[in-house]
Amino acid sequence: MAQIEDLEQFYEDCYVAAATPQDAERARRWRALSAGPKADHVMTLCRRAKVTPATVADVGCGDGAMLAELARRRFGTTHVGFELSSTAVEIARNQPGVAAVHGYDGRRLPAQDGAFDLGILSHVIEHVPHPAATLRETARVCRAVVVEVPLENNVSAGRPVKRAHAEEIGHLHRFDRAQVDAFVAEAGLRVVARLSDPLPLAVHTYFATTPVQRAAGTAKWAMRAGLGLVPAVGERLVTVHHAVLCVPAQQR
Repeated sequence: MAQIEDLEQFYEDCYVAAATPQDAERARRWRALSAGPKADHVMTLCRRAKVTPATVADVGCGDGAMLAELARRRFGTTHVGFELSSTAVEIARNQPGVAAVHGYDGRRLPAQDGAFDLGILSHVIEHVPHPAATLRETARVCRAVVVEVPLENNVSAGRPVKRAHAEEIGHLHRFDRAQVDAFVAEAGLRVVARLSDPLPLAVHTYFATTPVQRAAGTAKWAMRAGLGLVPAVGERLVTVHHAVLCVPAQQR
């Protein structure tokens, strides 16, 4: 299994290995587009759980797009990021509304216990060797934590071409709901709110360059949205994004 040092190099390459400036700009716009639904999920879960954070920490913040989106929406007053990639750290520091971004060794966060009202691990846990340990460390410095992962333990994601793609983008785990609940419990936390989302149409068609590809992306979105109405069935067949808000198990 990949080690933290491998992950650091992998994510550094994600920000410096674009073949052309156009590729780099396309990747930036993709991250900005993805930040919208991620911010929606964080805000929805906090509303459901009656969590009103002032200080927000995004662990594995990448280029800071989601932090900037939360700041733009005035969700919280102080927005801080932690990130493995030194290149991403520098990019994130220039995002509007982001108070600070710190380098992070993937093991211990450079922050005191309980420093933040809310922590976010958005599409981070599927990339790390030890999910419960990463979540436990985030919960050390954050009083509540939102975790979002793709649920990839399903028929569609189990196909060889999909498994190969997941490995190419650094996914070390294929979760289902039960496995999410298991690593949350192992970290000493409990789930107080959750949601699943097939994601907006714009996400599914972003990389389409032809009418046929756009039609395929639209069909994929429609199928996932329909199956999402019956999660017990849909999540066994296709991938959806699943987010949970966690608090310490002893907290009531």
